[in-house]
Amino acid sequence: MRRADRLFQIIQILRRTRRPLTADAIAAELETSKRTVYRDIADLMAQRVPIRGEAGIGYVLEEGYDLPPLMLTPDEIEAAVLGAQWVSTQADPTLVRAAQDLIAKIAAAVPDRLRPYVLEPATRMPPRRPASTPDSLDMARTRTWIHAGRKIRLSYADELGRPSDRTVWPVTVAYFQTVRLLVAWCELRQDFRHFRTDRVTAADFLDERYPDRPTILRDRWLRGMQSQIQRRQAEGTAGPSAQG
Repeated sequence: MRRADRLFQIIQILRRTRRPLTADAIAAELETSKRTVYRDIADLMAQRVPIRGEAGIGYVLEEGYDLPPLMLTPDEIEAAVLGAQWVSTQADPTLVRAAQDLIAKIAAAVPDRLRPYVLEPATRMPPRRPASTPDSLDMARTRTWIHAGRKIRLSYADELGRPSDRTVWPVTVAYFQTVRLLVAWCELRQDFRHFRTDRVTAADFLDERYPDRPTILRDRWLRGMQSQIQRRQAEGTAGPSAQG
């Protein structure tokens, strides 16, 4: 690893956590010697990178420090491009265009020596499998309502075609290969429910905000999902599905 890349990577490692990291831990990740880490951190401090700490105790990067945009390593570029490829094969048309634009922006912003990692990546997603039925829910507007913490009134048909009307608090959208699920708190069921977006027959995007912040709802849903996954793993059953 070049010295410049190693210095950049040390900053990235310190940015991941607020806890002090020892030179041993940093050296293990970089596959270098502790002496090299001590020397590199001294050089970074001399360049006024706000690192606090000392040998034997650990080092932390002060909050507020940032690097110029798109100073990416080859592995970070591969990860970003692979993620954008996945979105371009699985997401709704608005996110597909955004993913394609993202790849183009990364290619235009990175140095010439890194451009092959964008334009000729070593990883690639397989072609998209067509969904059984198209979305009948405006996904771009749904994402806007999630960010705004506003309610949606859904007309929904379950797997047997039985209709129902629900007022929901949208939390997130889960993307699978052939379907998408809207995760939401359902006022009717007083619990989280998963609605297949291709089974939504109509949607009314309400101006009314729901009482909890979206981040709080997502945390509650994630904790509940983790508990379900652990229980299902113990029972040998499947993961989340659409619910009524």
